[in-house]
Amino acid sequence: MDNIQKKQAPNYTFALIVMFAVMFLIGFITTMNNSMIEFCKEAFGLKDSQGQLVNTAFYGAYALSIPLGMMMNKIGYKKTLLLGLAVVGIGFVINYFGISSLLGMETSVIYSVFLGSMFIVALGIVMLQLVANPYVMVLGSPEKGAFRMTLSNALNSAATTVAPVFITYVIIAGKAKTPDAVPGPYLGLGIFTLILCVVLFFLKLPNINEEQQAEEESGERKEYKSSVFSYAHVWFGMLGIFFYLGIELGVPSMLPAYFKSNPELAAYGTATDFLPYYWGGMMVGRFVGAAILNKFKPRRILSICLCCGALCVAASFFLTGIASVWAMLAAGLFHSVMWPLVFNLGLQELGPHTKKASGIINLGVVGGATLPLLMGWIVDNPALGVGYAVAMMFIYYVYVFWFCNFGSKIGLSKKKGSLE
Repeated sequence: MDNIQKKQAPNYTFALIVMFAVMFLIGFITTMNNSMIEFCKEAFGLKDSQGQLVNTAFYGAYALSIPLGMMMNKIGYKKTLLLGLAVVGIGFVINYFGISSLLGMETSVIYSVFLGSMFIVALGIVMLQLVANPYVMVLGSPEKGAFRMTLSNALNSAATTVAPVFITYVIIAGKAKTPDAVPGPYLGLGIFTLILCVVLFFLKLPNINEEQQAEEESGERKEYKSSVFSYAHVWFGMLGIFFYLGIELGVPSMLPAYFKSNPELAAYGTATDFLPYYWGGMMVGRFVGAAILNKFKPRRILSICLCCGALCVAASFFLTGIASVWAMLAAGLFHSVMWPLVFNLGLQELGPHTKKASGIINLGVVGGATLPLLMGWIVDNPALGVGYAVAMMFIYYVYVFWFCNFGSKIGLSKKKGSLE
């Protein structure tokens, strides 16, 4: 291979700050969407299944991850970032004016407009996700890629912790649960997002050539396959994210059913009272993970966290009463670093294919719409129940462990890399 002269590493501090802010925004909007479900159910007079259509509309947009990833490959990170912010802002504005103009009509019509506008918002969020994950990884050395992604996801977790409190005590506090109260929270966020888009339009963000960057880092000229679809570890990474969503959402999705099947737990409160501990544990875990990734390799950290998370869930089967609940909640501490590490492993050694690969891996987010639903069906089956549903999580753990230690290495260079 031809030797490539190494250049002095550029300073990406400003670009990283921008992306960290974007990750916070992604977390805030996503959690805000979930936090408004109960409010919308009462405002529109919906059944539980109808209320869950909010999540279907939102996460369904991730089915377009691959074509949007191909678009990003053509127009670049910054233009995709700006387009994503614009689409999010426009979706929120449509939400406000669409619902406001239809007040007095059938609630089903108003709710349909609400769902349509949230799908538009979700399309923008998908674009932001497509930019944030690979862009953060390439804004610096590959060795620190997992650290940067974990730190950015820690800020995302901070937003998921703050958003429900902000919604409950600031946005909807004291408001009557009627259709006219629904669009208010979204208009301000839409205006803020559009202003952020305009500001970033005039700011310079580095345009990264992943192939050139890889050559400068290694000092060697690398050859890449003609198509991103030829990289097996990318597809295995997509499935890794798919099953990871089952891991992350398994505990919060099953906890209400667990409380219902164990009436004695009512003395301690409701499942909703305990869920902040799970999400808070994920936030703490991501900040801790960002620190220790400077000293330990990503694969080792991910393997340990998968084993510890599975042990916490397993302990909940052997413990009784509130102790079993705390065992399940403790798993959040170990689930915290899985998303950025799985994503990082799926984007290895891709050079010019990094942007398209991000779209493929993001497709795995549809696991958040399918696996909890599957677990819900198991809970509703009288012959099975919540115990069997929770046990499904062990299948998810096993696959992600396999991907971490075997699947993510398929087709890569034989020499021992920085992620070992």
